[in-house]
Amino acid sequence: MTFFSKRHFNNQPGILFCACPQRIAIICLSACLILIGGCGSQSMRIQNLAKSDISMVGDSHIKASNELLERLIRKLYKRNPRELKKNAGKTINNRIEQIFANPNNLLFNELGNQQSIDAMLLSFSPGFKGDRVFALGVGVRGMLFRAYNEQKELFMLDNLDAQKLYNSARNIEILAWRLAHRRDDHGKPYLLTNSTAGSVNLSFERLIGKMIAVQDMMAKITEHRTKRTINKIVHGIASAVFLPV
Repeated sequence: MTFFSKRHFNNQPGILFCACPQRIAIICLSACLILIGGCGSQSMRIQNLAKSDISMVGDSHIKASNELLERLIRKLYKRNPRELKKNAGKTINNRIEQIFANPNNLLFNELGNQQSIDAMLLSFSPGFKGDRVFALGVGVRGMLFRAYNEQKELFMLDNLDAQKLYNSARNIEILAWRLAHRRDDHGKPYLLTNSTAGSVNLSFERLIGKMIAVQDMMAKITEHRTKRTINKIVHGIASAVFLPV
């Protein structure tokens, strides 16, 4: 708890002294940064002085969502190698770099320059002949980027939209259902996930569950901070459409 008490400095009484250890630490850190100037290491970023606790929490959620998405894309390519072969010379790492290099520019001719939810829909479109894993990755990456107000990191005065974060979580739920149940004209899944011949592998389900949890947690934190109630959507996943983000 922050409290103030009187102390004597240079024999002058009556000066208020902040006894909160956190505030003292911030003041000391600021002074050190000013003194060392440009000689500090990369870990001591002056931008961090403009960060609040909530923005640091947001940064950790952005990082977690990106790491989980990258793992999902890699797993989908390994489970669906035919998709990677649709573009000669491409590797999984090439595709990952394209998706994550610049979230401000996720326009690709092979996807008809579709982004976010529209790109996700290509993964389940009967007429789409391109790389469905790439379309899904580009779509989810763009949707998550929009959910965090198109920011790579957050600062003290940045405000997130709890509804966007909530909607992104529901969209990942819908995506999981479509991956498991949507079939092409031959009755085969557009993209293979959990089930394998003679066995069941639930690693995809667990991974996607973690992605949903990250978005839901950040939505709840933002709702509490902004005092803006989330409009909860009640519907059946099977008949649901992707929500706007």
